[in-house]
Amino acid sequence: MNAEIIAVGSELLLGQIANTNGKYLSEELAGIGMNVYRHTVVGDNETRLLEAFREASERADVVVVTGGLGPTQDDITKDMLARLTERPLIIHEPTLQKMTAYFEGKEKSMPENNKKQALYTEGSDVFYNEAGFACGVAEVWERSLFLLLPGPPRELKHMFESSMKPYLLNRMDEHAVVHSRVLRFFGIGESSLEEQLSDIIEKQTNPTIAPLASDGEVTVRLTAKAPDRQKAEEMLDNIEEEITRTAGSYLYGRDQETLPSRVVTELGRSNETIAAAESVTGGWFSKALVDISGASTVFEGASTVYTEKAKTNVLGIEQSILDDFGAVSRECAEQMAEKVRVLYGTTIGISFTGSAGPGTLEGKEPGTVWIGISVNGTTESHLLQLSGSREHIRRMAVYYGCWHVLNR
Repeated sequence: MNAEIIAVGSELLLGQIANTNGKYLSEELAGIGMNVYRHTVVGDNETRLLEAFREASERADVVVVTGGLGPTQDDITKDMLARLTERPLIIHEPTLQKMTAYFEGKEKSMPENNKKQALYTEGSDVFYNEAGFACGVAEVWERSLFLLLPGPPRELKHMFESSMKPYLLNRMDEHAVVHSRVLRFFGIGESSLEEQLSDIIEKQTNPTIAPLASDGEVTVRLTAKAPDRQKAEEMLDNIEEEITRTAGSYLYGRDQETLPSRVVTELGRSNETIAAAESVTGGWFSKALVDISGASTVFEGASTVYTEKAKTNVLGIEQSILDDFGAVSRECAEQMAEKVRVLYGTTIGISFTGSAGPGTLEGKEPGTVWIGISVNGTTESHLLQLSGSREHIRRMAVYYGCWHVLNR
């Protein structure tokens, strides 16, 4: 089955909010084996929205529409679906009762226009909104299934996961299970990884293989369709093994794992601890670790030493190192890593020093970053030449720091 996604709202066209729902839905639909061929954004205009519905129905098996289900005059999505299908809008009583009870609990009278959120086209399937008010709708018109979801991301995700995803899976094939797995790669670009996996990708139809670049890393979503979950897992295991033989040196995790979470997991398994000395990253590495549940078992602490004075006073970096080589240097990075390891009494010390821009620092171009890693008295360093914004350089330095800890 193929799908199209239509996002409704003039605020999207004006750039006032980002269309994060589109990204979420594309990932989720791909995860159940459905191909998304087109994204459309339409403002709150009856003529253009109705035209978008008609055009999508000529191409797609499933048309997923987000937004425009609220109580205001410019929330017109259900009205246009009713006009398209020539079916009347009627009240979904459980939704109306929920709204009525809410306003009674606030000792307020419910505005008449709020009833719009309880409307659905006669004969369609209705999805109760457990995270909000506006109910969702599943309506078949001619060859297409229209799925209407609320715009607020929290409501949309809850409704899709709890109601619409099972609904779609049941319609796709009631005798099949669709199961996905995400492989996570670092240190290689999307095009390079896809080139390495080209032979595997070309010959595979089930499981499907979909590479995707994402915030400094590359993910590969594997999706298998099988009679049961066990068979689907076996199919995914087989294709993952084949991928690992080809590009396993860049593979660091699966599904919801991240580089920081892998650091916490692996250090926990090996009974190691880590401390950080941060200059260019300004505490981002520390935050990345402490955001992970269980980080306290491996992370002792950090020193953010942004200036030369802080490096000497807090860590005891030798002034001669700074005078002879500068703060953005191999020598400084290695001594920072050694000093912070001793200061916190950990098995591993890691340091970050460099130039994030926008101007040069000590004659070093923006993106020049040194990472030092000291492990039980043995110290090594890694030079990065990064590009992009100041924020991107700092973020990528943290990712590379995690990567080098995992691969030391």
